[in-house]
Amino acid sequence: MAKEVVVTREGYNKLEQELENLRTVKRKEVADKIKVARGYGDLSENAEYDAAKEEQASVEARIADLEATLKLARIMDESELSNDTASIGMHVKILAEGDDLEDAEEYDLTGSTEADMDLNRISDESPVGAALIGCKVGDSVDVTLPNGNIITYKLLEVSRSK
Repeated sequence: MAKEVVVTREGYNKLEQELENLRTVKRKEVADKIKVARGYGDLSENAEYDAAKEEQASVEARIADLEATLKLARIMDESELSNDTASIGMHVKILAEGDDLEDAEEYDLTGSTEADMDLNRISDESPVGAALIGCKVGDSVDVTLPNGNIITYKLLEVSRSK
């Protein structure tokens, strides 16, 4: 059985919008590119046609991926959130053992489909995110990084994501 994907309402809406855009706008754009490329003649040596067909395959794969994700999605119930426990939908402030307080890091905990390190949004499936889920303010957790190193983090604050 496929694994449930937990998302926020905002994250679910973004996935739906992306899917709708791919179905209605991007598919048509790619079909138009293929049509134009076919007009260039011999398809066996037509780079534009090959590129358009590759783009079409990519768009269709993303559509299938989004459809599957949305079928498995469970939207987080805001009432499930507790202001003292780290969970998806919460903002956390953590401090690595040995660091000074001004070095504390802040993240929003999300499901895997919403993670984005550029926005300090970490997945519940990432090493740090997985270790923090269920922790309360004041708890310390050991996180094994992909390189095998272990870092101990202390959970300083938990609040609702903005």
